[in-house]
Amino acid sequence: MSFTSSSRQLPNTDETPERETPEPDAPSPGTEQPAPTAEGQRAVGTTQDATDPEPERGATAAEPEPQPVVRTPEGEAPAGSGAGSSSGDDDGEEPGPVSSPPPPAGHADEGTDEGGDTGPAAPSAGGVGEAAPPSGRVRGWRGRYPVAATVLAWTVTGLAAVLVLFALLMPGKADQFHPAQFLRVPVEAVFGAALVLVLPRRPRIAVSAVAGLALGVLTVLNLLDVGFNEYLGRGFNVVLDWALFSDAQAYLQDTFGGGGALGIAILAVVLVIAVLALVTLSAVRLGNLVARNSEVATRATLVAAIVWVTCAALGVQVTGVPIASEHVALAVQDRAHRVRDTIRDEAEFRKIAKKDTFANTPPDQLLTDLRGKDMMITFIESYGRSAIEDPVMAPGVDATLTAENKKLTGAGFAAKSGWLTSATYGGSSWLGHSTFLSGLWINNQQRYRTVTAGDHLTLPGAFEKTGDWDTVGVMPGVQKAWPEQKFYGIDKLYDSRDLGYRGPKFSWSTMPDQYALTAFERLVHGKKHDKPLMSTIILTSSHQPWAPIPRTVPQDQVGDGSVYDAIEKAGKRPGDIITDARKSKEEYGKSIQYSVTSLIDYLVRYGNKNTVLIFLGDHQPIARVSGDHASRDVPVSIVAKDPKVLDRIADWGWTDGLQPEHNAPVWKMSAFRDRFLTAYGSTPHS
Repeated sequence: MSFTSSSRQLPNTDETPERETPEPDAPSPGTEQPAPTAEGQRAVGTTQDATDPEPERGATAAEPEPQPVVRTPEGEAPAGSGAGSSSGDDDGEEPGPVSSPPPPAGHADEGTDEGGDTGPAAPSAGGVGEAAPPSGRVRGWRGRYPVAATVLAWTVTGLAAVLVLFALLMPGKADQFHPAQFLRVPVEAVFGAALVLVLPRRPRIAVSAVAGLALGVLTVLNLLDVGFNEYLGRGFNVVLDWALFSDAQAYLQDTFGGGGALGIAILAVVLVIAVLALVTLSAVRLGNLVARNSEVATRATLVAAIVWVTCAALGVQVTGVPIASEHVALAVQDRAHRVRDTIRDEAEFRKIAKKDTFANTPPDQLLTDLRGKDMMITFIESYGRSAIEDPVMAPGVDATLTAENKKLTGAGFAAKSGWLTSATYGGSSWLGHSTFLSGLWINNQQRYRTVTAGDHLTLPGAFEKTGDWDTVGVMPGVQKAWPEQKFYGIDKLYDSRDLGYRGPKFSWSTMPDQYALTAFERLVHGKKHDKPLMSTIILTSSHQPWAPIPRTVPQDQVGDGSVYDAIEKAGKRPGDIITDARKSKEEYGKSIQYSVTSLIDYLVRYGNKNTVLIFLGDHQPIARVSGDHASRDVPVSIVAKDPKVLDRIADWGWTDGLQPEHNAPVWKMSAFRDRFLTAYGSTPHS
């Protein structure tokens, strides 16, 4: 007679059994209930009740067979006991319950939380908060490799701490990334740890997640600050600068092609999502770690608070960087001030834009000393003070200015030059154009929209208002409808679609400057016209990334621009120089030389005694080229054959020739319009 399994309650019957068998203990949680075997033998891993019925008379109880010992990561255990095994024995028996080893350091505990809540901890990355597995079958690799699990847990926790610390201390400028910046004690971390220590479990996780997400958003904004400071010399404006991303995408597409631009855009989106997710998860993980080790964390928080207060009170610094940091609080405060100032600025600028010294000047009292002159106002992209004074670019650019000045004097022209401080830096050329032409300081997109929606008098508009000039614009960088044409007072616009170019693009630039000027001569200046011309021309060959750069070709070979195919193919690629500051400087200098040479060659060839040229840069190149903390100054020159034209500005103190001296007068770019109108006979009537 075999032993019977008493793992289930015997059914009630009317018959009275010879001996009553009590109900066995309930199986422990997580233990699978084995079914009786076909032979009625006891399943391995079940508990035999002490009151099993006696065997029938004459029957002998079978002695249990000795079981082999199996070595496991936890030690030795009988075969079939389930310890360290992932499946049953060969005979199909199910493994029994096993005890779980303590979780690796850094893992959350089960049961009652430090905050007083009960219930299992929520699972999290790296095994934090996982329940002890009920059997070897579901224990996974952590049970088989506890040392590796512990190392991984602490590694992930360490990386989380580094990421959060980096986010708390990250600066907004590339030149501020140095070790001392990250050897500081952030007060925000001290307050965060103190808050986590007193919160129950669910509020703690919620607060940690929200704080982590906010810190992730701040990190993304700091990354944008780094990029904007590197390229535009200012931080990212959360109110105004979102519109610039479409221009950035167009620039990337022109520079790297459609596939390259799409790839960069995808990487940017992935980076943003990764930053937000990783910083949030890291904050939650660290919050759980602090709560699990409350005694140690409390002492550490008190020590950090004492260190912070002491360093703040004594002004302790390392290489000029304060040890006591409140970087996040100051960054949030700064952004709030920027938003507030932006909103206030809009209302104030509307009032400023309505005031105009020459708004009511009668047409016959405007520009009386320039009647009969063909005027040209020409902007050279990114032509800044650095081109003339930087030790890398200056030798080539200065030699070009000297040579071109000799061409001018040989052709009977003379020039005077000075400095203007641009309203923009590194990009956003339209802000420099509008500042120079309107006489208003337009340093952001909001001001630009405000002024171009109004009727403030511009320099081309003043010439148009007299009725004695035809106003035209030659803008090869404009590739779609341009509603600002009316605001500027330009009667006829020739954009990239109107100039007849059939050659290749040179990165962002739609056509070489030499071709744009040749098209201007063919379509406008070289034709007979009843009135003098007032022409606004924007040259683009010196636009970043300065690769490839066009070369000057014989004038009779310009044609429709097809001659530039071979030049473009032989030029350098943007990827060859865009990440190398030295190469970028060298190629930038060459592009300025090309643009200046193209303009002066045109003037010498097609100018006459009535031609007056004003040319200037719209802004400095990006910081990687112009240098950290470079000024926003750009050169400006007035060139004419008629000596009376330059005599009118003799009291300006400008330098003779195309190259302004270092100490030549510096004006704000917005001051030029009124000075110019006044110098050439305009009478103020506000």
